[in-house]
Amino acid sequence: MTGRRWTVMSRYPKVEEAFRLERLAAPQGRARMVLDTDTFNEIDDQFALAYALLSPEKVSLEAVYAAPFFNELSSGPKDGMEKSYEEIERILSRFGLPTDGYAFRGSERYLPGAEEPVDSPAARDLVARAQAMPDDEPLYVVAIGAVTNVASAILLEPSILRKIVVVWLGGHALHWPDANEFNLQQDVHAVRVLLDSGVPFVLVPCMGVASQLLTTLPEVNERVRGRGAIGDFLAERYESCSDDHFGRSRVIWDLSAVAFLAQPQAVWSHIVHSPLLTDNVTWSFNSSRHLIRSAYFIDRDAVFRDFYAKLDDYAAGQRTLSAVQRA
Repeated sequence: MTGRRWTVMSRYPKVEEAFRLERLAAPQGRARMVLDTDTFNEIDDQFALAYALLSPEKVSLEAVYAAPFFNELSSGPKDGMEKSYEEIERILSRFGLPTDGYAFRGSERYLPGAEEPVDSPAARDLVARAQAMPDDEPLYVVAIGAVTNVASAILLEPSILRKIVVVWLGGHALHWPDANEFNLQQDVHAVRVLLDSGVPFVLVPCMGVASQLLTTLPEVNERVRGRGAIGDFLAERYESCSDDHFGRSRVIWDLSAVAFLAQPQAVWSHIVHSPLLTDNVTWSFNSSRHLIRSAYFIDRDAVFRDFYAKLDDYAAGQRTLSAVQRA
């Protein structure tokens, strides 16, 4: 890449607790947001991206970043990121949105060490957008995959700690026996950057919290299929995820992190001390640590009602995307 030469600061700038708590208050009005997503890893990221785009009265979605992932759907983190970028393109096209200047490729590998970022167009864009924010308004960074891009941006330019609020779906509930969840497993170094840097941070755990967001193929066929190009796309993704839907439900995990901004009254949370992530991938607690916000319950029905109603309105032509999202 060309342009500015980046250097890494090993010491994070101080973020005062009062400032952090102010940033962790429930968002008021319309939040400026970027979405960091491993979109091809599962079927829930697609729903989350659509939900953000369908919520312009609550969310100004200003950029989408492709996150790396590695499982049976990819040959490695780079391939996972590329497949996620292509899936973002498919979703944006169904909304009639361009990708140029709006969707960005992310990291091709995970952090090689605790203070070693991975440069990428996504990390650079996040730094630039965060630095351009006014001092009295944060940029919400909603991350629903491995947080390599986000951690890299913080390591490249630690001053953005005072410009952003990170909302991350990952790990399990703080009372869960372990934190050993896919998003967290992918890049433990990156997770520790979020937990240790002092960035204003909202944790949305998977098991015990986001696991409430269950739906079924009959419900998807009734409430999603037939709602325009995006509704049919989401319904196809849901149906194709299994050969047997009889008596089965599936969690649409990633709706939870977007719901924190789009339907905040449905995501119950409280202020806690930032946990430590042990080498055994469990949570450990120390009351001397700085404070974060952690979700502890999600109103499943409220989230799905909001999503389905917005999808209905969009398909009927009664809901349009924001000017930023159309640009």
